[in-house]
Amino acid sequence: MIRWLGANLRTFVWAFLMALAVWVAAVTAADPDEVRPYPHPIPLEVIGQDPSLVLTGDYPKQVELTLRAPRSVWEQLTNRENEMRAILDLSGLSAGQHNLAIQVQIPIRPVRIVSVTPETVTVTLEPLASRILPLDLSLSGEPAIGYQAGEARLTPQEVIISGPQSLVEQVARLRVSVNIAGVRETIEQSLPVQALDQNNRALNGVGLNPDQVLLQLPISQQGGYRDLAVKVVVRGQVANGYRLTNISVFPPVVTVYSADPALVNALPGALETQPLDLENAQQDLSTRLALALPQGLSLVGEQSVLVQVGVEPIQSSVTLSNQDIQVIGSKAGQEIHIAPASVDVILSGPLPLLDKLSPQDIRVFIDVSGLAVGTYQLEPKVEILVDDIVVESILPGKVEVVVGPG
Repeated sequence: MIRWLGANLRTFVWAFLMALAVWVAAVTAADPDEVRPYPHPIPLEVIGQDPSLVLTGDYPKQVELTLRAPRSVWEQLTNRENEMRAILDLSGLSAGQHNLAIQVQIPIRPVRIVSVTPETVTVTLEPLASRILPLDLSLSGEPAIGYQAGEARLTPQEVIISGPQSLVEQVARLRVSVNIAGVRETIEQSLPVQALDQNNRALNGVGLNPDQVLLQLPISQQGGYRDLAVKVVVRGQVANGYRLTNISVFPPVVTVYSADPALVNALPGALETQPLDLENAQQDLSTRLALALPQGLSLVGEQSVLVQVGVEPIQSSVTLSNQDIQVIGSKAGQEIHIAPASVDVILSGPLPLLDKLSPQDIRVFIDVSGLAVGTYQLEPKVEILVDDIVVESILPGKVEVVVGPG
C-alpha cells in the first residue's frame, strides 16, 4: 500500500493542483477582480507627533487610492468610506525635514492596494516657541470737528504669540488698528490683534492669545462746540387731494461754535431752518435751506442743509352707478339682449384724478364676437382712458347675454 501511494503521489499532487486551479478559475469567473480608483479621497491622519514640535509647510491633507478587489467587495468598500484610513506616522521624529511613506489601512478583505497618490510626503518639524509682546495701537483719522480723543486703553496690554520657531522669531510687533474718522462718541469695542514682521507685513501661521483685545477710547466735545438737531420749519399746505409723506434733512445734526461757551450751552436742543414753502405742492421737493443762527454763533462745515419732501396724491375710490353696457363684435342684423343693461363700477386711484373723471373717460362693454345663438353669462369689461385709475369691482359681476339669429 505504501509502495502504491509512493508510486502515485505525484499523480495525486497534480490532480489536486488541477482541481484547485479549476476551482479558482470558476470562482474568478463568477466574481472577477476589478481594478478601480477608489471614488472617495481619504483624509490623511497625522499621529505620533511630539507635542513640543510643530508641523510646518504644505502637505497633502488627503490621498487617492487605486485598488484591486472582487466585484462583490467593491460595494462594501464604497459603503464603508469612514473606515478607510490613510496615516502619516511622526512617532519618534525630531526637528527637521523628513520624507515619510503613507500607511493605508483597509478593513475589508480581499483587497490589494495598486497605488497610493501620493505615496510619500515630505514634512518639516520645528520646535514650538512662544513669546510675550506688548500691543501697539494704531489710530487713523480724526474725530468729528469739535471733538477730541482722550487717552486710549487696551485690555490686556500684552499678548502671547506661539507657533513654529521660525515664524515666532519673525514677529516684530503686534498691532491693533482703529479708524476714528468722524467719531463723536467714546469707543469701547473688541478689536483683532495683527502680527507684523519688521517690514509691517502681516504674518499668518502664529497663534495669538488672546486674538482680540478691548479698546477704550474716550471721545469728548471741546468747549465752545455743540451738536444740535436740525428742525425744518414748514409754511403753507400741499394742494388739495395731496398729502405729505415725509420730510427728511441731511445732515440731521449740525455742529455750531462760539468763542463764548456759555452762549452755546444756553441754546435749545435744535436749530430751525429758514421756512420751507409747501403751498399747493403737488410733487416731491428737494432743496437746500440755510439755518437760523443766533448772533455770535457760526456753523461748522456746510452752511446749509439738504431738505427732501415727499408729496403724493391721496388715494381714494368712487362708485359710478348705472353705466350703460355697450355691445361690440355683433354681426349685422343679429339681435343682442343684455340683462341688466347697466352696471355699477367701483374705481380707485389718486383723488385729484377721480375728481376730474368724466363719462367720456370710461366705457363698459360686452364682446360677443364669435358667439353662436344662445344664452350666456358674461363678465362686462371696463376701459378707462385715464392712467393710474384701476377698476376695483363691477356690480353685478356677470350679466345675461341673449344672442338671437342674425
